[in-house]
Amino acid sequence: MYPEMIGDFIEKYYIDPIRYGQPYNVVDTTTYALVLILAIYIIYRWLSRSRTVRIDRDFVLATLPYLVMGGLLRVVEDTGMVPVGWNYLLITPLIYFVMFFYAAGVLCTAAALQERGYIRDYHRPYAGAGVAGAVAIALVLAAFGIGNGIIALDVLVLILALAVGTTGAVYLVMRYLLSWDYVGDPLYIALLFGQLLDASATSYGIDLHPLHYVEVHVVGSHLIEWTGTAFSMFALKLVVLFPGIYILQRFRLEGEEALWHLILLAMITVGLAPGVRDMVRMVLYV
Repeated sequence: MYPEMIGDFIEKYYIDPIRYGQPYNVVDTTTYALVLILAIYIIYRWLSRSRTVRIDRDFVLATLPYLVMGGLLRVVEDTGMVPVGWNYLLITPLIYFVMFFYAAGVLCTAAALQERGYIRDYHRPYAGAGVAGAVAIALVLAAFGIGNGIIALDVLVLILALAVGTTGAVYLVMRYLLSWDYVGDPLYIALLFGQLLDASATSYGIDLHPLHYVEVHVVGSHLIEWTGTAFSMFALKLVVLFPGIYILQRFRLEGEEALWHLILLAMITVGLAPGVRDMVRMVLYV
C-alpha cells in the first residue's frame, strides 16, 4: 500500500506537471529549491578542488551565455519541434541537468587543455561554447519564426526596454539613494537585469500580449490573482532584490568569495533563464 501511495504522490506532484505542462505546486517548488541549494554546495565542493578553475567573477561571466542558451533551448520545446518523450529533457527541472552536463563537460575539457598547456586561459573556449550554443539555437528559432511568418520584433524591443529601464531605475536607487556603491559590480547588475527581465516578460505576456500567457509559479500566480495585474511581479522582485543584495554583500564581506559567486550565479539563473524563455516565446507567439 505504501509504495503505491508514494508512487501516486510522485506522479501527482512531480511527473504530471512535467508531462502535462501544469503549473508548479508547493511540493515541487519546495523540492526544486532544496535541490538547488544542494546543487550549489556540491558544485562548490567540486570546483574548490580544481587546480585550474577558480570560482570568481570571470567564471560567472563566462557561464552567463549558458543561461541564455538554456532559456532559448526551453523555447525549442515550446515550439513543438522536439518529439514527445525527448521533449521532457527540455522541461524544468530536467533541462537544468541537461545544461549542467553540457556546461560541465565544456568546462572540464577547457580546464584540461589549459593544464596541459594547449591553451592559456580556459575562460575563452568555455564562454565561447556557450555563446556558440546560444547562437545556434537562436538561428533555429529564427528559422521557425520565419517559417511561421511571425517574429514580433516590437515585442522584443518593448520587453527589453522595460527590463533595461527598470534595471536602471533600481540601480540608481541602490547606488545613490542607499549609497550601495558595491551594486556597481557587473554581477549585481546582471542579477538585477535577469530578475527584472523575468518580471518584464511576465508582466507584458499576461497583461499586454495578444496570446495572454499565464504565470505558472506558485507565489507569482497568487500575487497576480490577488492584485489583478501581472505588473505586481515587479514589486515581488524588489521585495527579494533589496534585502537579497544587502545580505549577499554582508556574506561576501565575511570572506566566502567562492560560495558567494555561486549563490549569485544561482540567483541570476532563476531570473535570466526564464526571462529569456518567456520573452522569446512572445516574440514567436508560441
